[in-house]
Amino acid sequence: MSETIARAASSAAVPILGGLSAVAERYDLILCDVWGVLHDGTRAHAGAGEALIRFRTLPEDGRRRRVILVSNAPRPWAGVRTILDGYGVPREAYDAILTSGDLTRRLIAEHPGERIHHLGPERDATIFDGLDIHLVAAGEADRVVCTGLFDDTTETAEDYRETLAGFRARDVPMICANPDLVVEREKKLIPCAGLIAQAYAEIGGAVTYAGKPYRPVYEAALAMAAELDGGSAPDVARVLAVGDALRTDIAGAAAYGIPNLLVARGIHAEELGVLAEHDTLGEVSEWLARQDVRPDAVIERLIW
Repeated sequence: MSETIARAASSAAVPILGGLSAVAERYDLILCDVWGVLHDGTRAHAGAGEALIRFRTLPEDGRRRRVILVSNAPRPWAGVRTILDGYGVPREAYDAILTSGDLTRRLIAEHPGERIHHLGPERDATIFDGLDIHLVAAGEADRVVCTGLFDDTTETAEDYRETLAGFRARDVPMICANPDLVVEREKKLIPCAGLIAQAYAEIGGAVTYAGKPYRPVYEAALAMAAELDGGSAPDVARVLAVGDALRTDIAGAAAYGIPNLLVARGIHAEELGVLAEHDTLGEVSEWLARQDVRPDAVIERLIW
């Protein structure tokens, strides 16, 4: 843990960093969120990509500096990379990508030959490519995989009440392929699969979540880091998790013991008063005092 972040843990104030450079040399690995940190759903945040590139090119301190993008996107990593390319996120900013879609595929593969119902938009269907399953209608399913809302611009979880009740009546387990409740798209909050999973859990449905804030995603990310270097993963004290969501990015990292950094200009931008480009991040302690989890540090946007 960096000296700056360590001081935050022992005091009431959470430091606001001017840039990643304030703490970067203390870490060997960054686990970086994607949506809300590297892009806004339509275009890249240029400063974020540059910051990660500069981190990766810092002199080695016992091991090479690495960046793994950890996303709750409900699709395999290759699809996310294509999206990032389109938004203008440079590939030089990261070493690897781990997604909720990747973890979901592993969970599905544990039940070969199963009848699966896909609850979500067709654009996420690549999550099933090459798997030994049978995609079926809702009433025939042994398991449901939820990747999101069919139309996230108009629908809410309420629109799925009848469908979820049908699954619950037959005790159909659900895999939630994106635990996020919302993401930011062009400064608007868009509902995600996590809202549907939450609604299903509230009526007694069994839900397995693939992604942040749950422990398996951090275990997988550290295993990936070890594989990149052909050895062991870095100590968690030398890993920094960066994200824009308290509920997933910060809570998950904190529970695993990983130092963490909250990006203010993300899904909490309106609450923190930095929704507009000309807004400046002010005092955050009062807002943080009302939250269930506190980050180790805050940064307005990911820059060097």
